[in-house]
Amino acid sequence: MQALLDTLDSELGGEGKLTTRREGKPDSGWVLLDMGDIIVHLFEPQTRAYYKIEDLWSRGVSVVRFQ
Repeated sequence: MQALLDTLDSELGGEGKLTTRREGKPDSGWVLLDMGDIIVHLFEPQTRAYYKIEDLWSRGVSVVRFQ
């Protein structure tokens, strides 16, 4: 998860999308990145299954989904 966070920071930072707020830590199973117009949730599989975030955001549009 840390590698994903590092890559998102470097790639999106280069595009002018800086993380304005970060919640959670990689070892917690869930990290949220708030970049203003973009919100990124990174989950471990067990945490994702527990929270069922897709149900909470059922009207939202997934741009990219990694499994």
